[in-house]
Amino acid sequence: MLIRPESVDEPQPTFPLNAQACLNCGLIAVADQIPENFFAHYLYVPSGAATMHSHFEEFAEVIADRVGARGLIVDIGSNDGLLLAACNARGCATLGVDPAKNIAALAAKRGVETHVDYFHPASARELLAKYGPATVITTTNTFNHIGNLHQFMEAVCILLSADGTFIIEVPWAKEMLERAEFDNMYHEHVSEFSMLSMVKLAEQFDLEVSDVTFLKGIHGGSIRVFMTRQTAGFPISDNVAKLLAEERAVGMFDKATYDARKREFDETGEVLVSIIEDLKAQGKKIAGYGASARGNTTITYYGIGPEHLDFLVDKNPLKQGLFSPNTRIPIKPVEAIEEERPDVLFMLAWNFFDEIYAQQSAFRERGGQFLVPFPRPHLVS
Repeated sequence: MLIRPESVDEPQPTFPLNAQACLNCGLIAVADQIPENFFAHYLYVPSGAATMHSHFEEFAEVIADRVGARGLIVDIGSNDGLLLAACNARGCATLGVDPAKNIAALAAKRGVETHVDYFHPASARELLAKYGPATVITTTNTFNHIGNLHQFMEAVCILLSADGTFIIEVPWAKEMLERAEFDNMYHEHVSEFSMLSMVKLAEQFDLEVSDVTFLKGIHGGSIRVFMTRQTAGFPISDNVAKLLAEERAVGMFDKATYDARKREFDETGEVLVSIIEDLKAQGKKIAGYGASARGNTTITYYGIGPEHLDFLVDKNPLKQGLFSPNTRIPIKPVEAIEEERPDVLFMLAWNFFDEIYAQQSAFRERGGQFLVPFPRPHLVS
């Protein structure tokens, strides 16, 4: 959790990050759950990245085709309404569900209605009684936040129409494992899903994975999974078998694969710290770009602190003026890059590097460099 200025000198709570992998299905999970009501006041919004605007525009087209003219779309973890606003623009009927009142207020400004609550069987029954069944239920980069997946899936089955589709977008554990991108493991992300784990989970609720799309440029490599009722008779796409085969090919069910990738991740940290310390020895000013949970996991695990990074920048105004957890590095607006003129930007938000690189033309023109950590540390001039 980010630290407020008035609390920066106070002791902060810490929680172990104990990640475990199931060799039977490829699910990677954090055993230690986050505190209750963690998401009641939330700071991440997808609208801060231009990539997510274009991504949700494309996704809205997929959803609109699936829902038809009269069905209801319910987005779980709807955040600031970016996806549902794109659906509304296509004439769809929508409803968001999100426990964060502060974020729901942002969605309202986009014309998106939000039911403020966690999604569970009781809230699903309430929504069913008020709005009727949902033809499409979506959840984007939220399914990996759910502590009790079976309760969540029970709620989905309550609200979903007989011929409806549940669409999940999450980072793909296979990509994370293959590329040693373990910075995606943090307390909000209690699960990282393989395709096989999705298939097995669906079967427990009389659903099936009828289609899947690989999303290369989203959160380091994600999957869009379509779950439908077994009784609905949707055809099973060849993509499902294709991605399952890819997981077997990279050794997702072999302990030795995880041991090797753990060593690679640690070696990445050693190289990163060496590069940063060399840059500091040259008198370079280094700022971190991105105050995300992903980035904070990286700097905490690798021991990168305020002696290495002068400050962090983030486009999200909800984070500006706060401090990073553990390391207590100040978080500033992106404009601080021009005001304080760092020599190097350490790309904590490396998954949006192409977008950030394009935006930082002034920084590039004065000779600024980007330090990109994954999949292997390298400087981009």
